[in-house]
Amino acid sequence: MPPSHFCGAAPPSTQAPALAPIWLLALTAGCSVANVYFAQPLLDALAAAFDISHAAVGGVVSATQLGCLLSLVLLVPLGDQIERRRLMLAQMAGLVLALGGVALASSATGLMAGMLAIGLMGTAMTQGLIAYAAAIAAPAERGRVVGVVQSGVFAGLLLARVFAGAVSDMAGWRGVYVVSAAGMLVLAVLLWRQLPVASAHALPALSYQQLLASMWQLLRSNRVLQVRGMLALCMFAAFNIFWSALVLPLSAAPWSYSHTAIGAFGLVGVVGALAATRAGHWADRGWSQRTTLAALLVLLLAWWPLAYMPQSLLALMLGIVLLDMGGQALHVVNQHMIFQQSSNAPSRLVGLYMLFYAAGSGAGALGATAMYAHHGWLGVCALGASVSCAALLWWWMTRRYGQ
Repeated sequence: MPPSHFCGAAPPSTQAPALAPIWLLALTAGCSVANVYFAQPLLDALAAAFDISHAAVGGVVSATQLGCLLSLVLLVPLGDQIERRRLMLAQMAGLVLALGGVALASSATGLMAGMLAIGLMGTAMTQGLIAYAAAIAAPAERGRVVGVVQSGVFAGLLLARVFAGAVSDMAGWRGVYVVSAAGMLVLAVLLWRQLPVASAHALPALSYQQLLASMWQLLRSNRVLQVRGMLALCMFAAFNIFWSALVLPLSAAPWSYSHTAIGAFGLVGVVGALAATRAGHWADRGWSQRTTLAALLVLLLAWWPLAYMPQSLLALMLGIVLLDMGGQALHVVNQHMIFQQSSNAPSRLVGLYMLFYAAGSGAGALGATAMYAHHGWLGVCALGASVSCAALLWWWMTRRYGQ
């Protein structure tokens, strides 16, 4: 995929973008995705503030996830039609307004609407930044650049719960959204001043309806997207099998950890961010399939120490490191390979790819709690290992695609 032209400049086909903007993209992507997950450790406070029952307060997370899903279909594809920097700044403004709306919410209805908007704009920003990074990168550097930005997304996922817990302890749950809104405003100024214009690729004039309809055609015709999407579905299902079930044993005896303490275990997986950047580098060197195999083997291996969690928290931490290393490396290689397939549709491709992620995440969360209820922690690990093994088998059967 050739990079986009900067306005008034020669095509940057032989140069990677300057390092500072790449890390700015990574920081902004991490902060954008973190907004989507702030509510998870705050559910008890939200239930008390809005008189929502504990049985129904999960709807706050559901509203956010619905916004994410709608964003992938309705907003993310716009990056292939509108100049990306201008689009991202408009979405950033929408995200700031959504955060302010949640901070000022006075009713459960207002809270739900604000969470839906955060899911919409936070997801659009995150995926738009990844597509923007792929568009401005030279082809030989695209894997590394996407890996750096993806590492920012991963860090945002890890730190979201810790940040929300710490700020809410000091300033209440509304303070979390006020502080985040202020931070996003600062990032908006930095984006405007430092990022080059990356125009959308030359396309036939498409209406918005035609743009959305073209996504179905892309999914039908792009075999690499289909293959890598299924790998993503399995990988994110495995992730959510683990993280959705982990709170159940750790919040019970003998540990009885708080939600903040359980969320802090996610910080152990920071090594996964390093794996993401290296995976992008290896993909740039033509080692995409070998890196995929290694990542899938690590993902499968992770369930061995995770199964020993009831006996050893050290085994749990080792398993988290392996799970995140394998998953993040696979995620970056997947994106590198699908971005190589089309010169004019990076935003639509990333939107379609992340739909597989959404399906896998939902299925994994549902399967994890059901398995834990019937078969305990070992049942959860058996389910995760089975899904990871299915991903490895799928790769072996389809490895000829994307060579």
